[in-house]
Amino acid sequence: MAEPTREADRESRSLSGTLLEGKLAIRPVRRGAVSRRALIERARTSDARVVGVTAPAGFGKSTLLSEWAAIDDRTIAWATIDRFDDDPAALLTLLATASAEFSPSAGIVVSEMRGLATTVLGRSAPMLAAALSRAPDPFLLIIDDIHTAASDECHDVLEVILAGVPSGSQVVLASRAEQPYFARLRIDVPTLEIGADELRLDVDAARAIFAEHGVEVAADHIPVVVERCEGWPTGLVLYALAVKAGADVLAVGGDERFVAEYLYHECLAGLPSELQDFLRRTAVLDELSAELCDAMLGRDDSGELLRRIEALNLFLIPLDRRELWFRYHALFREFLLADLRHREHGIVSSLHVRAADWLEGEKMLDPAVEHLLAAGEVERAGELVAELALPTYQRGGVAAVERWLDGLGDAVIEASPALAVIAAWAAILQGKSPASERWAAALERFDLEGAPEEDRAAFESSRAMVRAAMCAHGWESVLADARLAAAYEPAWSPWRDQALHLLGSGLLLAGDREDARDAFVEASASGAQAGNADSVLLSEAELAILSMDDGDWAAADAHAHVAVRAVDDNHMEGYPTTALALAVSARLAQRRGDAAATDRFLVRALRARVHCTHVLPYLAMRTRLQIAGVLVGMGDRTAARHMLREIDDLLARCPDVGTLADEIARFRSRLDDAVMSRASIPLTPAELRLLPYLQTHLTIAEIGQRLFISRNTVSSEVGSIYRKLGVTTRGAAVERAIETGLLGG
Repeated sequence: MAEPTREADRESRSLSGTLLEGKLAIRPVRRGAVSRRALIERARTSDARVVGVTAPAGFGKSTLLSEWAAIDDRTIAWATIDRFDDDPAALLTLLATASAEFSPSAGIVVSEMRGLATTVLGRSAPMLAAALSRAPDPFLLIIDDIHTAASDECHDVLEVILAGVPSGSQVVLASRAEQPYFARLRIDVPTLEIGADELRLDVDAARAIFAEHGVEVAADHIPVVVERCEGWPTGLVLYALAVKAGADVLAVGGDERFVAEYLYHECLAGLPSELQDFLRRTAVLDELSAELCDAMLGRDDSGELLRRIEALNLFLIPLDRRELWFRYHALFREFLLADLRHREHGIVSSLHVRAADWLEGEKMLDPAVEHLLAAGEVERAGELVAELALPTYQRGGVAAVERWLDGLGDAVIEASPALAVIAAWAAILQGKSPASERWAAALERFDLEGAPEEDRAAFESSRAMVRAAMCAHGWESVLADARLAAAYEPAWSPWRDQALHLLGSGLLLAGDREDARDAFVEASASGAQAGNADSVLLSEAELAILSMDDGDWAAADAHAHVAVRAVDDNHMEGYPTTALALAVSARLAQRRGDAAATDRFLVRALRARVHCTHVLPYLAMRTRLQIAGVLVGMGDRTAARHMLREIDDLLARCPDVGTLADEIARFRSRLDDAVMSRASIPLTPAELRLLPYLQTHLTIAEIGQRLFISRNTVSSEVGSIYRKLGVTTRGAAVERAIETGLLGG
């Protein structure tokens, strides 16, 4: 499970960096395109802040958007969505990057769009909505192919950010199907919808298309063609191409349901067989370049063929200014793939494998994984996933790791010790139960008897670290497992910092503070060298607590500063591992008398504790103990008692936590003597998970479906949120949560 170097990691993302330019590029108006000026002007001059352009493929949505961008005098930004953006963090990162064109605030928060799904909805989405609302001048943000962001999580964040579009500005959403959040938006945001009926072309438009393609069609035949195509723009273009290739205009079927395959086939039929084969085979690529096509097809003239395809206007779209990378129009690609599977089904997997070979050689590892999964090469894909998972997680790509694991399938993961370790940590580091327990149990079933000694030692170490983190068998087992891992992980291992941090935690539970301090110091240094932010922020937080206990406040401040910087620099807001560092920083800010910083760090710690669950029991307890200390310092004994109740729930699951239990008992005994000047009840983790959904117009039942809880539970938690925030309406709850920092920045 070797981790790639940071240089290799940067190289693995180079393709994404190259293609980002293409996704943000404003599409030029296609030569000969039929003008949609009347539709555009109606939308532009309306009071709609959000415009939906919704129709099946081939209705000219992107053409309309291009013309709109060409004639609008506002600041314009464009974002084209693809299947890899079907993740709320990825989607908001792309939209924030696009929005930086017209909003400096959006540019500032681009890096804050990452995180777990609930963090993205509760923090990132309202941050971007606020950035849109603060744009200094009116803007037009065009979002094409939004239907590819199809998950509920993406729909929810879109509803939140679109509510931030200010008067005078517009966001245009082009989609193949109506978006469910659009109906909810109408409640509070002026909207306008342009549908398929409005996009259908008439006889005059058909005549212009035929003229552009140099096709002569009898005047009395044109209405017949329009009727057969039902005004479908792409159908009319394809008719022109088919007729140009020699087809009889009245012999071609043309309605939207049946025209695509026949007419595209006619388009290909007139091309040389070499070019037909090239088009079909390269359709397996989401994005293509001459070098990639050459490598995949074993040729050296792909650049020339791409130029020929572009000259023939065969739906090839450049993705960067230098025209090094391209993609096919979605509808054309769908046809080509279907034709490939029909004609050459047996070579599809090998094409994906060859693409993966080239991408891996170029250190473009993320797309290489996708091609290997598409080829069914799960073992080889698994090797890459095991290599990429840790750095991908560290840079906020939790969704990518989970997508890869889903693509591999449970059977493959259960057969691979390395992948089972990754799956276990993917669940543990998100506080997920019962997934964490399930994969931890799967690890215990592996028997590596007969395996090479090096492999056996690496797996035993990995398995021991999972056991130590989850404290499945009490503090003595934590210490024993951590000692084993620390002994097995050499200095060059990317997992050594984690083993050392777990060793420090085990020593703390045993009451050995000095040896724990040494382990944390080494873990932090090792983590910094390896680029593993988790080990740095966790170890530095523990060192800050040890320094506070010794009365060395300067050292405590220094350690806490390093920990929070690791959180912020790596954009790990909302990760459960950050909660302890934030709580410690709140305590230190409180001692300095910085009330604003205290409140800010406290709110961040309270939010991060949502996923800091019994899966990481002693970390969850220590975090809540630090939060309770801050609350006592505020004179809020009531809120501190609620933290203790959460600790008690954790102790019920994991009672054998050594000296930590004594520390909790001492705090409990001191609490009754604490000065009380205020009384509040903090939102529970369950309520904090629900709170972000109050920004949407989801019903109580729909929120329950999102969170997998009953309607009655949602109603009860919403009522509790209202009481704790001192409000009586959903809108007021959102406003109050934003004021206090529970939502947004």
